[in-house]
Amino acid sequence: MLSRRLFTVGPVNVEQEVLQSMTRPMITHRSKDYKTLHQAIIEKTKKALDTDMDILMVGGSASLFLEGVIRNGVRSKTLGFTNGSFGDRFIEIAELNGKTVEKVRADWGKAIRAEHAKGKAKDDIEAAHWVSNESSTGVFSDSNEIAEEIRSQNPNAMLFVDAVTSAFAMDLKLRKLDADAVIFGTQKALALPPGLAMVAVSSRLLEKAKTVQNRGFYTDLLKLKKQNDENYALTTPPVSLMYALDFQLDRILSEGMQARFSRHKEMADIVEEWAGRKLHGIFPEKGFRSNSISVLNKGDLDFDKFHSSLKSKGYEISSGYGDVKDRTFRIGHMGDTTPSGVKQLLSVMDEILEEKA
Repeated sequence: MLSRRLFTVGPVNVEQEVLQSMTRPMITHRSKDYKTLHQAIIEKTKKALDTDMDILMVGGSASLFLEGVIRNGVRSKTLGFTNGSFGDRFIEIAELNGKTVEKVRADWGKAIRAEHAKGKAKDDIEAAHWVSNESSTGVFSDSNEIAEEIRSQNPNAMLFVDAVTSAFAMDLKLRKLDADAVIFGTQKALALPPGLAMVAVSSRLLEKAKTVQNRGFYTDLLKLKKQNDENYALTTPPVSLMYALDFQLDRILSEGMQARFSRHKEMADIVEEWAGRKLHGIFPEKGFRSNSISVLNKGDLDFDKFHSSLKSKGYEISSGYGDVKDRTFRIGHMGDTTPSGVKQLLSVMDEILEEKA
């Protein structure tokens, strides 16, 4: 099969040395060796994210914990913000779990702002949830701004943040945010294969869970917390992927988080400048653009033909998604992707555009 360099929204490109780290001999998940591995991952994740929150992980995609926090933190009603497909998904998950959702919709391409929350966090709202970095539109909303407004109205409301494409790429300022759940997975800015869901949870959420029925088994945060405190998993985890996560966290900490955030910003700036020169610019509003995903206006570009040519040259990007699928396409620049790598991709894209001119 043809090998391609992925500049996709996820899964993203995984470096060869990271893949190689998965080939260590297998261990059982009830052994001392496993406990050492589990503890190291938790400690390094807390250090990288600068948080004292509990870090829980299970085999699965991050959507598992979107469902988990709803099932553990909400008895009846939530406040769901959306400005794209994945905000819609968070709302759908809550509704499919029998919760009533008060919906607040921002325009696609626009950020969720404090003004969207004004007067919405009534006393019966148990939790508010939103996507910090909307993958369908490339919009990064200021979660701290949203959280402050909600707290001013209802300090008892839980705050659940989908950080799937922002964690480890953009600074969420978790200490200031003081959210109750921050959810992410391995296949985005951690630059690992898919298969491990992770969540940072507050003590408030864990206390609330004690009062909520029907938390499930696999999504029961209290069961996960009990095992996590002993550096064990609730069920059999993807140990090989955990080897890679431990290895990758060392690389991330060695780079330094501020340097990592700056690198992602540089890549986003490179794509934005190119899109303005070569195509029809970036889709989302200025000032709220993601540093891990660029959503470009495609104009009259035949994306399918363009992408076919790009893949034949060894590169892959992502099509548009959701309501703006026909108007946009997406370039992922997260994880271990570098500014020089982005420039190389864009030079190949230039070649294809010239061939079709």
